[in-house]
Amino acid sequence: MDYSHSDAELIRQPVGYWTWAAYKAVVTRTRDALAEVGTTQPQWWTLAQTARAPSPRTRAEISALLRDYLDTGPETMESEIDATLANGWTTQSPDGHLTLTPAGRAFFEKAAALQDDLWAERHAGISDEEYLTTMKVLQRFIHNTGGRAWHH
Repeated sequence: MDYSHSDAELIRQPVGYWTWAAYKAVVTRTRDALAEVGTTQPQWWTLAQTARAPSPRTRAEISALLRDYLDTGPETMESEIDATLANGWTTQSPDGHLTLTPAGRAFFEKAAALQDDLWAERHAGISDEEYLTTMKVLQRFIHNTGGRAWHH
């Protein structure tokens, strides 16, 4: 791969720009690929949280967990949860617990396979050690600037 600058020049590059550019590239690619199979990223998050939960979660729990992720917001998250219900992928019990329908399980498996493919695409030529270092450095940037990641 050809890099944009020499090593000496890269050291002086603004991390804010490069993290933004990486964010835009990754999120755009992910959202475009999910759109091709008929879903949105927040709908995928809802399906994943529903499918992978050790016990059924309520709509309120899923919404609270995901609404700040990528600045989605509570109204959008509620609308996206509604879309999983309207698409027949989830059902909601009277007490608010979400579960996958058989069609939702099949769609989740299809979307999960796509996410695995996207993961491999993003990580091509990047070792686990490089990735781990990147994650730790990014978390230090967040910490050093007084920021908060969504899961804190």
